[in-house]
Amino acid sequence: MITLRPLVAGVALVAALGSGAAAAETVKIAFIDPLSGLMAPVGQNQLKSWQYVAEIANQKDWAGGHKFEIVGFDNKLSPQESLTILKQAVDQGIRYVVQGNGSSVGLALQDAVAKHNERNPGKEIVYLNYAAVDPDMTNSKCNYWHFRLDANSDMKMEALTSFLAKDPNVKKVYLINQNYSFGHQVARAAKDYLKRKRPDVQIVGEDLHPLAQVKDFAPYIAKIKAAGADTVITGNWGSDLALLIKAGKDGGLNANYYTYYGATTGVPTAMGAAGADHVKYVGYYNPNNKGFRGSEIIEGYKKKYNDDFYVMAAYTGVAMLGKAMKDTKSTDPVKVAKALEGIKVESLNGTVEMRASDHQAQQPLNIATWTKVDGKEVKYDQENTGYGWKTEAVMDASVGAQPTSCQMKRPS
Repeated sequence: MITLRPLVAGVALVAALGSGAAAAETVKIAFIDPLSGLMAPVGQNQLKSWQYVAEIANQKDWAGGHKFEIVGFDNKLSPQESLTILKQAVDQGIRYVVQGNGSSVGLALQDAVAKHNERNPGKEIVYLNYAAVDPDMTNSKCNYWHFRLDANSDMKMEALTSFLAKDPNVKKVYLINQNYSFGHQVARAAKDYLKRKRPDVQIVGEDLHPLAQVKDFAPYIAKIKAAGADTVITGNWGSDLALLIKAGKDGGLNANYYTYYGATTGVPTAMGAAGADHVKYVGYYNPNNKGFRGSEIIEGYKKKYNDDFYVMAAYTGVAMLGKAMKDTKSTDPVKVAKALEGIKVESLNGTVEMRASDHQAQQPLNIATWTKVDGKEVKYDQENTGYGWKTEAVMDASVGAQPTSCQMKRPS
């Protein structure tokens, strides 16, 4: 028995060391968004953005020894395709998913994740939403397993109209949006908030068009011109915004655009010099911020991909996941989800808090105007155009904050 003790101790030591080594995991995250079709350039940029931030997190050990791997899946902007992919990801043992393009997709995923987790205890999934901004997702349809990293469309409209209301030149507004849940929410909020803040402003027209199907916006531009609009408010994104701006340029529309997604792939090239001082966007980040916070990310991404980093929510999302995993010493989605409630991280736009009551990120918002690079206020251009975004206003998180109707049902 005495001679066996060193052997037993040695086996115990080897087992302990083996257990310690096994504790460090590679956490796979399924990226479910369009990687083909008209919106492919946007999806490809966003996938690279998540992968780039994951590389930084792995190098700097954000997750307490755990590593991240972002796996891209092409959902073709289809809710049904996304549900099929979700099942494939689950079958591959992936427990974290990220998605952003299209609230119609987001709502479908949110519901499917909730049902899966209810039926499969021990195999829970966490859904990080970085761009699907329908307010219902953190209000009437809120769910414990869903966390939104972007500001929702009402939060953005609150900030945008607070800025717009100060401009006496805004008299006639035209609304044009994509015909799905998000586009409807943008149009509703624009009308409600303008009525409250600038009742003198006239809504001279409104259009809802098919998502990612219109290839020529000239007929819409003709209607906007005929209505005498001096301002266009649009939640359009991707090709739908790029082609709208291009048609406006070709059609000689002399109006100002207030957008949500003017900084997304393809839009800067479509605008070029013609958009200077005419196009604004509201969002959570502008690389041309005071002090150029995040410049190393902007420059590193550009060097690696010859592309522009604008999906700052990827940075926030990976930072939050890393902190939650480090704090809990676990990659278990149940423990991580609990840790994400109320979590605060320092992101590229300042402090971002994941509000526990509805899982809606609270963060500062920017208003920026498309203008020529000057090396001072506008250091970074987009898509090699020589034009970039000048910060007009930075609004504290409290400006865009909205009450929530969410009645969060938490797992027992």
